[in-house]
Amino acid sequence: VQLQASGGGLVQPGGSLRLSCNASGTAYSVANMGWHRQAPGKQREPVAIVTSGGTPEYADSVKGRFTISRDNTKYTNTVYLQMNSLKPEDTAVYYCNADIGNLQYWGQGTLVTVSS
Repeated sequence: VQLQASGGGLVQPGGSLRLSCNASGTAYSVANMGWHRQAPGKQREPVAIVTSGGTPEYADSVKGRFTISRDNTKYTNTVYLQMNSLKPEDTAVYYCNADIGNLQYWGQGTLVTVSS
C-alpha cells in the first residue's frame, strides 16, 4: 500500500491550499482516511478524518477553516484537505493516513508553510 501526498507549499496568512493524498496498491476497502500534522518541536496531532461514508471530523483548531473530503471509486481512494484562512500556526508537515483492514498506513508528508 502506498499513500502519495501532494499540494503543500508556501502561502501567506489568510491564503488557501489544497492537499491531496491517493492510496493505492490495495484490493481491500479503505475505511477512515485523514490528515495529521507535526509542527517543528511539537508532537504529531490529528487535523481531520473522514469515514468511508464521507462523515468528517475536525480538530477544534481548524473547524470552519479546513474541509476534508474523499473520492472513492473502484480504483481510486483519494482524500483531500482544503485549507482556507491559513494562519502561521498551521505551519507543519501534513501527513495523510488510511485505515485498511486492521492496519493504518501513512504517507510521506507534505510541508505547509504559512508566512508573509
